[in-house]
Amino acid sequence: METISKTGYNNEYYPNLKLADNIIPVNDFSHIEDCDIIFLCVPSSSIRSLLKMLPNNICEDCIIVSTAKGIEYPSLKTMSGIIGEYFTRSPVVLSGPNFAFEIALALFTTANIASENLKYLNLIKKVLSTDKFKIKMNEDVIGTEFCGVIKNINAIAYGICEGMNLNDNARYAILTKGFNETKEIIKSLGGKTETVDDYCGFGDLVLTSTSRESRNHTLGMLYGQRIVVDEEASGIIFEGINSIMAIKTLCNHNSVNSRIVDFTYDVIVNLIPPKIAFKKLWNEMGD
Repeated sequence: METISKTGYNNEYYPNLKLADNIIPVNDFSHIEDCDIIFLCVPSSSIRSLLKMLPNNICEDCIIVSTAKGIEYPSLKTMSGIIGEYFTRSPVVLSGPNFAFEIALALFTTANIASENLKYLNLIKKVLSTDKFKIKMNEDVIGTEFCGVIKNINAIAYGICEGMNLNDNARYAILTKGFNETKEIIKSLGGKTETVDDYCGFGDLVLTSTSRESRNHTLGMLYGQRIVVDEEASGIIFEGINSIMAIKTLCNHNSVNSRIVDFTYDVIVNLIPPKIAFKKLWNEMGD
């Protein structure tokens, strides 16, 4: 906070990017009591601890926007579900094929926002929209949030295949399978399958699965090379591991047979050698 105040630069994340003059860093939550909109921009693993610190007397009409993509394990609560424990208002969920550094550089980007409150959606779209940042609204909070969770699993699966040096035909077959199974899972959870066709679904799935900038893609590649990651020692948070555990549980609860979820679960959780797990998956690809 002190560095940003003095220099206008966030040296830890964007040392070469001068921040706008109207960005004012504070570390006292009393400063946000009168805010009209609050964006929660922390990892999903930190959402609950952050909400506990937010003041109860924030503006009655304040809109809460969640940007985290993840699910709490073992509670199986999405970010909006956790927010609902602390605030009665309907939050707005933002999700899409969004790498933070590209948004910070004002590069061309799209995103979906979802909420049960149409008034909130219209206002957030107006606030966020620019010539380069395009926003599309929907009311499918369940589908939008779970797209952001399940894409982590698809990214890990694709990364495992790449780490194994599988051919392109096989990798993109796995990606297609994951996309279709995402629809089945979201439908079983009460979301809309058409949401999976949108930016927060197909767009985010492909971006996270194929880009070397994706942490979950990297996680998959490491396991595909038989390199087991010690999260605590490395200091890297891979939210995809929690995603695998949570979605596997939800699939079991809802009698959904997802071969991609099973594949990633076998490799990451059960530590089955990737070649053995892949052979099992590939034998079922024609089903």
